Amino acid sequence: MYKENKTKLPEVLEISPKIIDDNRGKFYELWNQKRYPQIGKETTFYQDNISHSSKNVIRGLHYQYPNHQQGKLVSVIKGRIFDVVIDIRINSPNFGKWIYVILDDKKCNQLWIPEGFAHGFCVISESAIILYKCTDYWSKDDEKVIRWDDAELKINWPTNNPKLSNKDKSAKLLSQQKQLPVYHEK
Repeated sequence: MYKENKTKLPEVLEISPKIIDDNRGKFYELWNQKRYPQIGKETTFYQDNISHSSKNVIRGLHYQYPNHQQGKLVSVIKGRIFDVVIDIRINSPNFGKWIYVILDDKKCNQLWIPEGFAHGFCVISESAIILYKCTDYWSKDDEKVIRWDDAELKINWPTNNPKLSNKDKSAKLLSQQKQLPVYHEK
């Protein structure tokens, strides 16, 4: 039982699972392959990652290419994040367009990000624990990063004082990326 919300990037889906909430707390399914057909019956998750970050941390904008491209199902276990997805597929009608979704532990909403999209987030609560289910393994050789403050993207991040890793600080602009995924019409 879930509700699927389309975003302005048609392949990217916000998913709201059914929450059972009572005096003991709450329960919901984080993932059930039978109940998430929009992600695909053929989807296999190979790696789960957990990130714990403090307020104003920005992680991203990350993708893997040409090998080990990853689809991601992103959930917030604790806290609240401003989650950003950018279509970086060459020849896509939405190339360079981005969306954001607020993910939090109250709504328990999730974001499905297929291959061919860059992903990043900013923590807007005091801290956050984020879980990513990934459709391929992390590969250092294929990991790419787009600069979080790329002026052409015009992402209005909810912080003026971001905390960044050295990798994210030194990332290149989208226009400087040497390898980008290719859009394939379905």
